[in-house]
Amino acid sequence: MVQSFLITLREGLEAALIVGIVLAYLARTSNREQFKNVWWGVSGAIALSLLAGAIIFALVGEFSGRNEEIFEGAAMLTAVLVLTYMVIWMKRMANTIGAHLRAEVEAALRRGTPWALGILAFVAVGREGLETVLFMFAAVQTSTPLQSTIGGVLGLALAFVLGYLIYKGSARLNLRLFFNITGVLLILFAAGLLAHGVHEWQEAGIIPIVKEHVWDINNILNENKGLGSFLKAVFGYNGNPELMEVIAYAGYLFGTLWYFLKGANISMAEMAMAAPGSKK
Repeated sequence: MVQSFLITLREGLEAALIVGIVLAYLARTSNREQFKNVWWGVSGAIALSLLAGAIIFALVGEFSGRNEEIFEGAAMLTAVLVLTYMVIWMKRMANTIGAHLRAEVEAALRRGTPWALGILAFVAVGREGLETVLFMFAAVQTSTPLQSTIGGVLGLALAFVLGYLIYKGSARLNLRLFFNITGVLLILFAAGLLAHGVHEWQEAGIIPIVKEHVWDINNILNENKGLGSFLKAVFGYNGNPELMEVIAYAGYLFGTLWYFLKGANISMAEMAMAAPGSKK
């Protein structure tokens, strides 16, 4: 539940901030009549995301045995790649995304093509929605569907509230700190997904088993009970991992964390400036 909550909170807030920047700029330039185009784009993106989710979850039901292991392993490894790209992309775009979006809105208004605002919202929200579907599918593999659903709904609800409050100017969330902390947590989550994906492909015979148990501490912290079960669901804890899982987990975690944290001082203030009443 925790990982699905974190995923939808971050993805939902990213989408809310992007839509908020566009709406706030339209409001400040007396173009509120264009709001409807933005909301049409948002609605289309949500519908596409729900459809993609239904297709992915329906597809997995068609597989069994080795094919199911291959499909689930591929989904987890793909989620790791997309999640890593998303975290690093947001870090790189943090200082310029607000100005970039406002420039695109201004260009659409100047050209007299307000439908472009709908496309802008559709692409932005659709990207976050498709990422969320992929991550949620991977998260369901390490927790129950009910837990993942509850966590996902709570994360989206909180993201919507925070996005609305920031847009209205009544909340001053430290976005730099928020995205840095959630970025680190998502990297930890992705490391667990990577190890789990490696394990699935080992079960399918795609990746060889080198050393079945590097260590076994389940008698100290059992991966299927209490704290061990929680750590397994959130961060991919394994009480008796195989060597390739350990190499993949450690290599990804330390390499990605090093790259991410070396630029963790990037500010997200540019995105917050889109809120009405904020100073340019």
